[in-house]
Amino acid sequence: MHIEYDPEADAAYLYLTDNELAPGRRIVELETPPGISGPVIMDWKDGKITGVEVVGASDLLHADLLAQAARPGGS
Repeated sequence: MHIEYDPEADAAYLYLTDNELAPGRRIVELETPPGISGPVIMDWKDGKITGVEVVGASDLLHADLLAQAARPGGS
Protein backbone atom coordinates (compact mmCIF):
# COMPACT_ATOMS: atom_id res chain seq x y z
CA MET A 1 0.00 0.00 0.00
CA HIS A 2 1.16 3.54 -0.68
CA ILE A 3 -0.34 7.00 -0.52
CA GLU A 4 -0.08 9.98 -2.85
CA TYR A 5 -1.20 13.46 -1.83
CA ASP A 6 -1.54 16.51 -4.05
CA PRO A 7 -1.69 19.53 -1.71
CA GLU A 8 -2.66 21.87 -4.56
CA ALA A 9 -5.79 19.80 -5.27
CA ASP A 10 -6.08 18.72 -1.60
CA ALA A 11 -6.68 15.18 -2.83
CA ALA A 12 -5.14 11.93 -1.62
CA TYR A 13 -5.14 8.51 -3.21
CA LEU A 14 -4.55 5.39 -1.13
CA TYR A 15 -3.32 2.53 -3.32
CA LEU A 16 -4.36 -0.72 -1.67
CA THR A 17 -2.37 -2.91 -4.05
CA ASP A 18 1.03 -2.62 -5.70
CA ASN A 19 -0.15 -4.74 -8.64
CA GLU A 20 -0.46 -3.03 -12.02
CA LEU A 21 -4.16 -2.68 -12.76
CA ALA A 22 -5.59 -3.00 -16.24
CA PRO A 23 -8.31 -0.54 -17.29
CA GLY A 24 -11.86 -1.36 -16.26
CA ARG A 25 -12.08 -0.31 -12.64
CA ARG A 26 -15.44 0.70 -11.22
CA ILE A 27 -15.76 3.69 -8.92
CA VAL A 28 -18.23 3.97 -6.08
CA GLU A 29 -18.77 7.21 -4.17
CA LEU A 30 -19.10 6.50 -0.46
CA GLU A 31 -21.66 8.15 1.75
CA THR A 32 -20.03 10.42 4.33
CA PRO A 33 -21.45 11.36 7.72
CA PRO A 34 -23.71 14.42 7.93
CA GLY A 35 -21.72 17.66 7.97
CA ILE A 36 -18.68 16.14 6.23
CA SER A 37 -17.90 17.58 2.82
CA GLY A 38 -15.64 16.17 0.14
CA PRO A 39 -16.21 12.96 -1.77
CA VAL A 40 -14.59 9.68 -0.83
CA ILE A 41 -14.42 7.30 -3.77
CA MET A 42 -13.50 3.61 -3.85
CA ASP A 43 -12.06 1.91 -6.92
CA TRP A 44 -13.02 -1.72 -7.55
CA LYS A 45 -11.43 -4.22 -9.93
CA ASP A 46 -12.36 -7.90 -10.23
CA GLY A 47 -14.46 -7.75 -7.05
CA LYS A 48 -11.64 -6.29 -4.93
CA ILE A 49 -11.12 -2.79 -3.51
CA THR A 50 -8.00 -1.43 -5.22
CA GLY A 51 -7.86 2.15 -3.95
CA VAL A 52 -9.54 5.04 -2.20
CA GLU A 53 -9.55 8.67 -3.33
CA VAL A 54 -10.25 11.40 -0.77
CA VAL A 55 -11.02 14.95 -1.93
CA GLY A 56 -10.63 17.52 0.83
CA ALA A 57 -7.95 15.27 2.30
CA SER A 58 -6.51 17.85 4.69
CA ASP A 59 -9.88 17.97 6.48
CA LEU A 60 -10.63 14.24 6.34
CA LEU A 61 -7.27 12.50 6.89
CA HIS A 62 -4.81 12.75 9.77
CA ALA A 63 -1.85 15.09 9.18
CA ASP A 64 0.68 12.31 9.95
CA LEU A 65 -0.75 10.22 7.10
CA LEU A 66 -0.50 13.11 4.65
CA ALA A 67 3.04 13.92 5.82
CA GLN A 68 4.28 10.47 4.77
CA ALA A 69 2.48 10.52 1.41
CA ALA A 70 4.34 10.86 -1.89
CA ARG A 71 3.75 14.06 -3.84
CA PRO A 72 2.94 14.27 -7.56
CA GLY A 73 6.09 14.10 -9.65
CA GLY A 74 7.89 12.08 -6.97
CA SER A 75 8.75 14.94 -4.65
